Amino acid sequence: MAGTTLTISGHIVDVINRQIFDGEVVIGEGMIQKISRKEGVVNQFILPGFVDAHVHIESSMLIPSEFARMAVVHGTVATVSDPHEIANVLGIPGVDYMIDNGSKVPFKFYFGAPSCVPATSFETAGARLGPDAIEELIKRPSIKYLAEMMNWPGVIHGDPEVLKKLSVAQKYGKVVDGHAPGLNQAQVESYIAAGISTDHECVTYTEAEHKLKNGMKVIIREGSAARNFEALIGLLPEYEDRIMFCSDDKHPDSLELGHINLLVKRALAKGIDLFSVLKAACINPVLHYGLEVGQLVQGDPADFIVVDNLTEFSVLQTYIRGVLVAESGCSQIDSVPALKPNNFKAAPISAGSLRVTSVGEKLSVIEAFDGQLITQELLIKPRVADGFAIADPGRDMLKIVVINRYEQAEPAIAFIKNFGLKEGAIASSVAHDSHNIIAVGVDDDLLARAINAIIREKGGISAVSGDKEKILPLPVAGIMSAEDGYTVARQYKEMDQLAKHMGSTLVAPYMTLSFMALLVIPALKLSDRGLFDGVKFTFAPLFR
Repeated sequence: MAGTTLTISGHIVDVINRQIFDGEVVIGEGMIQKISRKEGVVNQFILPGFVDAHVHIESSMLIPSEFARMAVVHGTVATVSDPHEIANVLGIPGVDYMIDNGSKVPFKFYFGAPSCVPATSFETAGARLGPDAIEELIKRPSIKYLAEMMNWPGVIHGDPEVLKKLSVAQKYGKVVDGHAPGLNQAQVESYIAAGISTDHECVTYTEAEHKLKNGMKVIIREGSAARNFEALIGLLPEYEDRIMFCSDDKHPDSLELGHINLLVKRALAKGIDLFSVLKAACINPVLHYGLEVGQLVQGDPADFIVVDNLTEFSVLQTYIRGVLVAESGCSQIDSVPALKPNNFKAAPISAGSLRVTSVGEKLSVIEAFDGQLITQELLIKPRVADGFAIADPGRDMLKIVVINRYEQAEPAIAFIKNFGLKEGAIASSVAHDSHNIIAVGVDDDLLARAINAIIREKGGISAVSGDKEKILPLPVAGIMSAEDGYTVARQYKEMDQLAKHMGSTLVAPYMTLSFMALLVIPALKLSDRGLFDGVKFTFAPLFR
């Protein structure tokens, strides 16, 4: 426990001073009381714990307490967490839920004030957080920053409400996180000039380098859907003080396999200096956001990890505030009881409501990409039957549907390539950022069944094929389970395998599906109100 005196010896990795020495660490009252040199130590390495510099806990489909139980096994001691997923469903009470649940376990969650609820005015969310609500949140000491400002057009063009939110953060001395994919040089410079300090949306080396040279800090993202590590990691040696690591969105099965530790291992395998890598993984987020996370320094909180070697980085133990929270691959954190608040009003639909009358020579089709959030627009001749445009699995052109879950409305319908389904349909109420119901499938009957399975459970992910129907319920805001994290990971893995058995070639089909309603990422997406051009930032016609 935190009040117990504990001494641990080993090879101490002093990241701040870029040295490794044999010694021991004395812990008492949750703090590092003393670090001293000593010979004849245990052959293990002691170093600061890992910090995920940008993550949406909700995307793990786990409540914070369960996320923590799994993350500590991999040496993660803290997260910089944007709760805008649950805020889009429940508003400030959703943010309070995350903070309260996270406080029940020995883990360091640092939440931000969600800056874009809803993310745009072109979709329906369950709540709205204006400047007054942002101020209510951000003046709290527990709120560390203004979370990612996704409305970059509003920043660049001086939208009064956006500027008010930025000024509130500055008033209380809180840093502002960015979200600026694909901006040109002039736009980037204008965005940074507004006081935005980070970006985790860089896709190319050139894009990230330009932002770094203009004073921004870049967070290298490697999640379940968006994976930019390979493109960006080469920047770390030159910009070791201004780069961090994050997962952004990580599904439970991949969280079970690893977290920030995997990025550390991969970076070292590329020959990047150990201390540069550990600065990105352990130190830079603490300094940037002002976190109360120990850096393995006398007088700091006793947040650290013990690993077997500096190549494989197998985590032997994780300590937070002097408490042993993971050992030898097993979490020492217990599950805690949790409430299940929700906001779900959608009623069952019929297959007939998903029909699309063919009224043009070409369809504007979303082209999805594996491992990316961005899409492209394709113009493709529709497959037509009885005057209706229908899915064409032979050309990998499937129907995609988004349904408002907060009020009764007509479905929004479009078409998408690269999901690869040869049969069946999959659906989810995890649909960034408003979390309406999103589905993709090979015909209207199967789509309706997959969607109605979600509606019956008031949230979840589903798959149907023939007479088979499977669902993972997500009763907490329709986006999270309150069950044991490892059980949810196993259930999610079964859903993922079923989608792939139905033909999907995507690494994470449900994760990719969840981002097809994210309007702030170009180029073409689908909201509950229709097809959306993320470049022109306006609705787009389905037929041309």
